[in-house]
Amino acid sequence: MAVFALGIKPNPQSLPTLVHILQTEPDYGIRADAAGALGYLQDPRAFTPLLHAFYEDVEWLVRFSAAVSLGNLQDDRATEALLSALKSPETLLHQAAIAALGEIGNPNAIDPILPFIQSPDWLTRQRVAEALGNLPSAKSTSALKYLSKDPHPQVATAAQLSLQKTKS
Repeated sequence: MAVFALGIKPNPQSLPTLVHILQTEPDYGIRADAAGALGYLQDPRAFTPLLHAFYEDVEWLVRFSAAVSLGNLQDDRATEALLSALKSPETLLHQAAIAALGEIGNPNAIDPILPFIQSPDWLTRQRVAEALGNLPSAKSTSALKYLSKDPHPQVATAAQLSLQKTKS
């Protein structure tokens, strides 16, 4: 909690402290908390350490937190890394990358995330519906109409909300 608090209630030492923890802490759970806290700072200087953690950390939880935080930064430079996560065998990493790509809002993410509307995992489909709400296009509108009829109510609701968002 103390690590995460550095992101929620930042001070001038939050960024360097969190980066140090992310790069040196042996406990992967604490590294993951540091990665998550860096996203809350929304400081563009966190981009490079988060990108390194995303590519280099061996623990999926740290990579997951780094992906989410890269989305929080809304830095288009993260798009390529997040798109690479879509090829991972880890479903949770797919979910984090899809959500982050939606946060960034780069329209080049639409085609790579569209195949995930067929995911057997409803949370993945929900993340797609939410992300497409930030990526308005004819393709995303069509996919959202499809997802609005999803058998899982949370996916259908997310798609309907995203459709409303893209209309306004």
